Amino acid sequence: MEDHRIYPTVTNPVAPLLSSAEAPSLQHHVLIAMPQLSDGFFNRSVIYVCAHSAEGAMGIVINRAMPDIEFAELLDQLHLPQSHAAPTVHFGGPVETGRGFVLHSTDFCREDTVRLTDGLSLTGTIDILRAISEGRGPNRAIFALGYAGWGPGQLETELQANSWLTVPADDDLIFDPDLPHKWDLALARLGVSPLMLSLQGGRA
Repeated sequence: MEDHRIYPTVTNPVAPLLSSAEAPSLQHHVLIAMPQLSDGFFNRSVIYVCAHSAEGAMGIVINRAMPDIEFAELLDQLHLPQSHAAPTVHFGGPVETGRGFVLHSTDFCREDTVRLTDGLSLTGTIDILRAISEGRGPNRAIFALGYAGWGPGQLETELQANSWLTVPADDDLIFDPDLPHKWDLALARLGVSPLMLSLQGGRA
């Protein structure tokens, strides 16, 4: 059986990558995978970019659930009280899949919480899972195992290769529970039809 043990984040990977005003950044944008990006991790993925700077980028996949793990199982593993809430456990990305991250509204804050925008924060410790299980968590949240990471210049190279489309993020898209259709919903923000992309991808 696959090991799904999770561990509190000792250092949050977001803070070192937060952009400065001097450099253009895709922070608080969404990456939409193009059809040619058929890698198993990122096929039809939608990724919220938490941080992007000259040092690299970090994001959370927001449209893919972990197929064989339930939130209640994680609470039991961490010796936390069970709750009636049963949020989806997301596949956040292929990096540090033993670490849990919660992308959430700013009505919840702890010492390790990183404020991303006026409406979004990221917390990576067990405290927020305990709060969620006890009904004291944020109003809106995505719990994910792992994250997507890019080294310096790597995301820019992928963008130049037309691997991703980008669109400014909005909270309704980020927290929409309709995971199977979130790729289509993200494309709709650009006025792009999935059929158009399929036709382009089929050209020699």
